[in-house]
Amino acid sequence: MKDTMEIKMNIVDFTAAHVGPATRIALRNYDEERARVPTLPPIERVPDLSPYAENGLGVAAYINDEMIGFLCSEPPFQNAFRSTDAVGVFSPMGANGAIGEKRAEVFARMYQAAGEKWARAGASSHAVCLYAHDKQVQEQFFRYGFGLRCLDAIRALDNVDSPSCDGLTFHEVSGNKDALEVLPLENMLHSSYLKSPFFVSRAKLDETTWMEYWNGCHPLCFSAKRSGRNVAFILAEQDGENFIRDTAGYLHITGMYCQPEYRGKGVSLKLLRLLTEKMKAGGFTRLGVDFESINPSGYGFWIKHFTVYTHSVVRRIDEHAVRR
Repeated sequence: MKDTMEIKMNIVDFTAAHVGPATRIALRNYDEERARVPTLPPIERVPDLSPYAENGLGVAAYINDEMIGFLCSEPPFQNAFRSTDAVGVFSPMGANGAIGEKRAEVFARMYQAAGEKWARAGASSHAVCLYAHDKQVQEQFFRYGFGLRCLDAIRALDNVDSPSCDGLTFHEVSGNKDALEVLPLENMLHSSYLKSPFFVSRAKLDETTWMEYWNGCHPLCFSAKRSGRNVAFILAEQDGENFIRDTAGYLHITGMYCQPEYRGKGVSLKLLRLLTEKMKAGGFTRLGVDFESINPSGYGFWIKHFTVYTHSVVRRIDEHAVRR
């Protein structure tokens, strides 16, 4: 006997009429993930889904008259991941979701329809942000040729145990002079992305660009020094890759680097401790980070000290199949 879902499921274009039920599904999926990651903040609403009804790239799934899923994306953009020549589309957290026991099948059908739209729009890089604990949906995307790329994680500001790190001094970075002294480490971080297995190209920053960034967002930053020279840093600001960044009491780590000869000595852990202590004193309650699974040193640190709540999966389709 054929699967009843296969017979009855209907995939339609995502329109304004679907915004209400999609919003309820998105909030329900977030609450399900929050039940597994209690550090996530409670929310009453997800971001407005109306723009996805306007760009024509989304789909909705129905069984009879009940909406059981939706999959939408941002408009196509150049230079996917800021380091390729590919045109990309991205379905961020809250812009997709499904309910029921057969969510994998729902997403399989939805991507088949949405992926065709994305390719026709010229996008060869397809990225979808999924909740980390929805394993069956991730496995379906893996079957469709996607791979893990980016993760979001979060932690409460509880105590961080760290070693004394003898021979190093630790400082809060403040003022333009201190900020400029951190810039070489930021550029070392960018250079490290080129190495295997990362293989990501990031342009180095000049002093003007760095100081415009610094004075524009006023990040919270700490560095470790040896003989007066910075050897590691950590930086956080009111930013982030998803709507969690807009919740009260939240900061997001946007940079951390430790020179290789000082790794494995607890330097990054002590920087994390100093950052969380400063945040607690300032009334913050949560610290987040996004990172890439293809960065072996960073991945190991973040999953040890933070709880992952999203997995973004990515597929690069054959460019010769785009727009055909």
